[in-house]
Amino acid sequence: MSNMFLLSESQMEKIRPHFPLAHGAPRVDNRRVLSGIVYVIRNSLQRKDAPKAYGPHKTLYNRFIRWSRLGVFDRIFVALTEQAGRSTRLMIDAIHLKAHRTAASLLKKGLFPRHIGRTKGGLNSELHAVCDGQGRPVWLHLTAGQVSDSKGAGVLLADLPDETEEVIGDRGYDSNRIRLSLAERNITACIPPKMNRKSKPPYKRRLYKKRHLIENMFAKLKDWRRVATRYDCCAHTCMFAIHIAASFIFWLKE
Repeated sequence: MSNMFLLSESQMEKIRPHFPLAHGAPRVDNRRVLSGIVYVIRNSLQRKDAPKAYGPHKTLYNRFIRWSRLGVFDRIFVALTEQAGRSTRLMIDAIHLKAHRTAASLLKKGLFPRHIGRTKGGLNSELHAVCDGQGRPVWLHLTAGQVSDSKGAGVLLADLPDETEEVIGDRGYDSNRIRLSLAERNITACIPPKMNRKSKPPYKRRLYKKRHLIENMFAKLKDWRRVATRYDCCAHTCMFAIHIAASFIFWLKE
């Protein structure tokens, strides 16, 4: 195991308080199993192909499914972002995640929602994100691929913290509804107007150049191959993988 990826003790100390309580038989070593789950997500392996040192692949699968339904890493991600403090400058954007055939094969009447839709690029999902001034994700939201950026923004921008002073977004967020919502909370909208707008609101061009940070954030997320291509059928398992990737890339890095 010495030459294989393993979560550090400091990383485990940060996330261990959020683990669900064990009932019945003692739980298999959390550090080893979570390291195997992270390894699978980062390298986009089938769990049966994970190195044997991480334990039985059935254990990796059961832990991943059970904890995704419980929202364990969703809560861990939120806790890590809150511990880092609030940023006065936020950025918003969205990106498509191509759905693999294993994700797109679930019947529409399945037990859990999928958030997979058809676009010109085929079947995919759209990941909407808000990141802070350093380009670290603080809110993530998954929708079907055909959902517009402005609708995703309606969810993410609804509960911005009081510390927020500026929001940077591209032309996809240029709508009167978004601008009015931000103005009512005294938040400056740094959003270039659409080309077909008759009256073009001004924006800070130099500030807008900072938007490359959220593009970089998406690029780092998609370095984890199971995030770049969606293999999971259900939305909650997909978001579980995304929150694991975001947590370890931006908030648990060493």
